[in-house]
Amino acid sequence: MENNLGRRQLLRLAGSAAVAASLGSALAACGTSNSTPSSSKPGRKVKLGFIALTDCAPLVMAKELGYFAERDLDVELIKQASWPATRDNLLNGQIDAAHALFSLPLSVAAKVAGTGSTDLKIAMVLNNNGQAITLKKDFADAGYGNLGAARELLEKKAPTLAMTFPGGTHDTWLRYWLKATKANPSKVKIVPIPPPQMVANMKVGNMDGYCVGEPWNAVAVQQDIGFTHITTQDIWQHHPEKALVAGARFATQKKDVLADVMGAVLKAAKWLDDLDNRAKAATTIGAAQYVKAPPKDIEGRLLGTYELGADLGEKKFSGDQMMFFRNGETSAPRRAHAIWFLSQYQRFGLLNEAPPYAKIADEIILRDLYEEVASKEGIDVPGDDMSPFRVKLDSTMFDPKKPEEEAKRR
Repeated sequence: MENNLGRRQLLRLAGSAAVAASLGSALAACGTSNSTPSSSKPGRKVKLGFIALTDCAPLVMAKELGYFAERDLDVELIKQASWPATRDNLLNGQIDAAHALFSLPLSVAAKVAGTGSTDLKIAMVLNNNGQAITLKKDFADAGYGNLGAARELLEKKAPTLAMTFPGGTHDTWLRYWLKATKANPSKVKIVPIPPPQMVANMKVGNMDGYCVGEPWNAVAVQQDIGFTHITTQDIWQHHPEKALVAGARFATQKKDVLADVMGAVLKAAKWLDDLDNRAKAATTIGAAQYVKAPPKDIEGRLLGTYELGADLGEKKFSGDQMMFFRNGETSAPRRAHAIWFLSQYQRFGLLNEAPPYAKIADEIILRDLYEEVASKEGIDVPGDDMSPFRVKLDSTMFDPKKPEEEAKRR
């Protein structure tokens, strides 16, 4: 979907954000890390990046619960300033792998927010669900998920809305929702903002709403500056969200180390899907070196209880709140999902022509490696890698063998 910035201007904005963010990331690499001394073997040291979001939990808990250490891995978790910084640090080898947007490598490969490199590899999915679109209280008449009311307000107020990375998951959920409202795209301006900066920017009036991961939607409600208009599980139930994304060198030259990282993260994902463990998880990841947010702002939505704000009451999710394992259903990376994101880029006007769907999906999704790791860990791998699936918001079936049909849909 085109907007007032235009694609070139949007990418320029994102690029400038990347420069500033990379400086922050460099500082983080020097001082904001969580490594502990280890007697691990040479070559078993791993640098993993993460953004201050609830869904970094599988990496944090794998470290804090000792799951990396028990596989003789010396893992350093390094907080990243933004998704452009994460992208750049993966490409230049400053970090080996990262908690990253599932579609970040696809955006880079399709030249939406990158040069076309396929060097960023999706090893596994870290979570489903758990993102949201937050609007400021002036839009409260849009209620929860009322597309018609949202359209009226969008066209009347001509808002500025924020996402976190061009072509990223949050950008996609925001644009998909805007398409579903049928609002005039010329009335909406879309800008990129790093996740932890969303609340502060809306508080001072820099934008009217945003799509981001938790806890930054819950924090806006707690601070009484916005409300949750819709969650992403109500857009596409059990959608892929964050992934363990590895740089090409790490994925090829240290494949065995990556496999052990994946095994430890899978164990943490299982632990996280026991809801009795989520209070502990909220306290752990809420610490300053990780998400730096009050555990109460994290725990509620982890458990599926959403205070919506703006006098909209409470909404409960059970089994389709943020999920990390789902008996292996979450963790398996699917080429069909990669192709869906690529088709949306064309549908939104971010690409003028069809990308090489199969080539990009085949080069980026490390399906074979995931299957090897899952087999070793005794985890069943779902057989729906290239199966059609339904997107909930507009009840649309997507066939990964016919992406052009989706790309042309209005």
